[in-house]
Amino acid sequence: MEVAGIHRLFARARELSSGCVAIAIAGMKGVLASVIGGLSVCPVIAVPTSVGYGASFEGLTALLAMLSSRASGVSAVNIDNGFGAAYQASLINHLGPRDDAVLDV
Repeated sequence: MEVAGIHRLFARARELSSGCVAIAIAGMKGVLASVIGGLSVCPVIAVPTSVGYGASFEGLTALLAMLSSRASGVSAVNIDNGFGAAYQASLINHLGPRDDAVLDV
């Protein structure tokens, strides 16, 4: 698998790790979400696109790659579902500290 211009992600690794959530929109082979998931500590919402070359099968190749990501914290939405990803990211961004989420050990 390959990512075109991965050097651009390395230059922005600090920004990726400072956010509460990241959205990775990719077609072709769909590995961008796995790469971002490996570089950041926040949840990553993967959006496969229906545009691609070769055997992209209208986004199915990217969707399957995103669903089988080995990076922790990567979740995928349907093909071309940018709205769904943005809505989920907004919900994550609006989560505040919860008092009942603290475990007493």
